[in-house]
Amino acid sequence: MAIDDDDLIITFESNHHDIGDSLRAHGRAEILKMAEKYFDRLIAAKVHFTGEGVTTRCSVNVQMGGLPMISAEASAKGLPLAFNQALEKVATQLRRSKRELREDKAERVDKGVLPDGSRML
Repeated sequence: MAIDDDDLIITFESNHHDIGDSLRAHGRAEILKMAEKYFDRLIAAKVHFTGEGVTTRCSVNVQMGGLPMISAEASAKGLPLAFNQALEKVATQLRRSKRELREDKAERVDKGVLPDGSRML
């Protein structure tokens, strides 16, 4: 199932920096790629940059399907680097959530039972 770009809300904001069109395009592409890889049900994403002296703090919030809001922050000297680090942290959380949902299955009750009804040791 492909993500429909028209229905998505992906915002980029900054208090201290001018965010260029290339960073917005790169960020949107990376967010869509990550969303498609893990759950393919992106509802909204928000990226916010804040200047902190010589470094920049990037905060990424992503809402995927029925999951709670996933958030991460990272600091780096450049806007793209801070964004990539924060997005990698979000991807790690999504990967762990997906693994947890996949492994949350009931164990088979007939596992280890022989054809005569006795249990294996």
